[in-house]
Amino acid sequence: MKDLSKLSLTDLRTLESQVQEALKTHHFLAISKAREQILHIAQSSGLSVADIVATKAPKRAKSAPVAAKYRNPDDASQTWSGRGRQPLWVKALLEAGNSLGELSK
Repeated sequence: MKDLSKLSLTDLRTLESQVQEALKTHHFLAISKAREQILHIAQSSGLSVADIVATKAPKRAKSAPVAAKYRNPDDASQTWSGRGRQPLWVKALLEAGNSLGELSK
């Protein structure tokens, strides 16, 4: 490894631009190699690139909504399932000294 502390500022900037160019070249070559490998695998499987690109992942089934476990005693329209972040009304009631058991439906 070369001792960079002995290089002038001009030499360091030249080295920096050479490193940037080498990185760009290396990145381009890596992408080209990966593309060739993908094409080879597709062709050996009897697929076209369009077949692979057009393939979508299967959709996950949506889960049913979770029933509310807690209800705001001051406003019955405000409910919370107990999952996720606590609503502000739950936080306020807990800070006021209530327990979650008191908020159960």
